[in-house]
Amino acid sequence: MKESRPVTLHDVGEVAATTGRILTFRPAVPDIRRLGWLYLSFGLLSAWLVGIGRYWDNERAEPWQALGLGSVAYVFAMAALIWILLYPLKPNNWRYLNILIFVSLTSPPAILYAIPVERFMSLANAQTINVAFLAVVALWRVVLLWLFLRRSAGLSYVDLFVGCFLPLTLVVTVLTGLNLEHVVFNIMSGLAPEDVSANDASYGVLVAITTVSILALPFLAITYLVLIWLKFKSR
Repeated sequence: MKESRPVTLHDVGEVAATTGRILTFRPAVPDIRRLGWLYLSFGLLSAWLVGIGRYWDNERAEPWQALGLGSVAYVFAMAALIWILLYPLKPNNWRYLNILIFVSLTSPPAILYAIPVERFMSLANAQTINVAFLAVVALWRVVLLWLFLRRSAGLSYVDLFVGCFLPLTLVVTVLTGLNLEHVVFNIMSGLAPEDVSANDASYGVLVAITTVSILALPFLAITYLVLIWLKFKSR
């Protein structure tokens, strides 16, 4: 990842164009050896900015969330989780740096969260739009991970399914358990009128996603262990 010459506009353009191809689900081969540090810098900058944008008008946010630090930390943690969990499945080109760059480059879609829809529409409409944003960003990132594991890691479809959804179900379950939005579990018992916000419908969807994740997690974990055992046995 070491660069032996100054950065040029061509390099920046190459990183922007390749990132655009990745985000629009088109095949792309980033030059990690030559421009890896530039891809990572762009990805982490994106994660930091969308992290700030996500919480800039959220009064429930902790200082580290408002400063975007949580989003940057998430990139490193998510990349580590994917790298460790999928390593036994023997994917191709499986280096932590590659996964870290990929995860960081999936940050830009979350800029949708920064749109203050509650400022120019009713609370009910804002809740609907925020749910749509949540669905779009979540699905966008799942598809990106699926394509990355298929195209770059070369996983077979069974390994691909488990490798894609096992980390995601773990993350959803853990984040909800930490209750980082300070309201998720309140929804289960009913919100007080003063606690109602434009994000509450999104939190409700998060509870539903978490429920599905908790139910799916044991089956994914068992399948994952069976796949590892089969690969070990074949050796």
